[in-house]
Amino acid sequence: MAPIKTAVIGYGMSAKIFHLPFLQALPEQFQVYGIVQRTPKPGDDARQDYPKLKYWSSADEMIKDSEVELVVVTSVPGAHYEQTKNALEAGKHVLCEKPLVATAKEALELDQIAKKNDRVLTVYQNRRWDSDFLSLRKLIDDGTLGRIVEIDTRFDRWRVEAPTASAATWKFQQGVASGAVYDLGVHLLDQLVVLFGMPDQVTAFLVNHRQYTEKGTGGETGGDSFTCHLHYDSKGLTATAKASVASLHTEQMRYWVRGDKGSYIKHNLDTQEDQLKAGAKVSDADFGVDKTVGVLTTLGADGKTTKSNVSAGSPPVTYVEFYKLLHAALVGKGENPVTAEQAAKVLKIIELAKQSSAEGRTVKVES
Repeated sequence: MAPIKTAVIGYGMSAKIFHLPFLQALPEQFQVYGIVQRTPKPGDDARQDYPKLKYWSSADEMIKDSEVELVVVTSVPGAHYEQTKNALEAGKHVLCEKPLVATAKEALELDQIAKKNDRVLTVYQNRRWDSDFLSLRKLIDDGTLGRIVEIDTRFDRWRVEAPTASAATWKFQQGVASGAVYDLGVHLLDQLVVLFGMPDQVTAFLVNHRQYTEKGTGGETGGDSFTCHLHYDSKGLTATAKASVASLHTEQMRYWVRGDKGSYIKHNLDTQEDQLKAGAKVSDADFGVDKTVGVLTTLGADGKTTKSNVSAGSPPVTYVEFYKLLHAALVGKGENPVTAEQAAKVLKIIELAKQSSAEGRTVKVES
C-alpha cells in the first residue's frame, strides 16, 4: 500500500516539532507531500528546509490539489474550524492540532461533517502517549493504587515576565480559544477524561499570575494560569488540573495521585518535546527515555509502607504510536486514536470551567 500523501498547514513550532519529525519517521505509512506557509521569512522558510516538497501560500490552494489525502492542521485555533471543514468537504482526512475548536458545539459539527463525507477526523492529543501518563494509567488499571480518591495533574513552569505585544502568541492573545486552559488545560483535562470519564461538577479559577501592563500581551485572555477541579461525586473522587507560570522549582510536580491502596508522585514532564527542540531525532536510541522515575508508596499486610520507583517501559512508547494508530484508522484496520467526539467532551469541560470562574461557583455537567 502506498504511503498516504500528507499536506501540513502551517510551519510553526507545532509543525516542526510535533508533526513533521513523526511523519518522516514512518515513511512506509506517510509521505510528506507539501506544506502551506503563508509568509516565509529568512531563517524560517519551509522551501529551504524541505526543497523537494510542494508548497502553497494558502490552505484553499492546497485543498484543491487532488493528490493530497491527509491534511494536518497546525494553524492558530481561530482558523481550525474553517480549514478542517473545507478539507473534509473536499474529501481529505484531517489531523487537527489541539484545541480542535473553541466549543463542544463546533467539534460535534465537524464530527458530523467528517462522517457525512466518510473521512477520518482526528485530534492531536499526543500527551496520551507521554511515558509518565502511560505508567500512571497502568497503575490505575491494574489496581495497584486501589480506588482513586484524589489526583493532581499539573503543567507548572517559571515564566513570570509578560510577553511584549509583538512576541505574544495565540495562546495569550485575546481571541478564539486563547489562554492557558485552551493550551495546557486541553492536555490535562483530556488525560483525566481518558482515565475517569466525564465529571459530575466543575469548579475552576482562571487567573493571571503575570502582571500585564501592555494591551495585546495576554492580560485580556482571562488566564495565563488556572486551577480546575473535576468532581466525580459517584466515584468519591476529586481530580485537579492545574497550570501556573509562577512555579519556581527545579523539580516541577507532574502527578500526585492518592488511592485507598497507595499513592504515586511523579515530577517533571515527558522528555520528547524538549529533546526535539534541542535537535534530537526520533530515531535516536535515547529518544523518549524519561530519566525521572515516579515514586509509588503502598501499604503492606504488615501495616508498613513500602516505597518503590516506577520507570517507563523500555523501549519507551513515543508519539510515533499516535501516527501508527492514525495510519491504521486511515486504511480501515483500526480505530481513530482521538475522535472529535472525545475532543468535544474536553471542550465542554473548558466551557464550564470558564463559566465557573466567571460566576464564582461550582457548575453541574449536564448530560
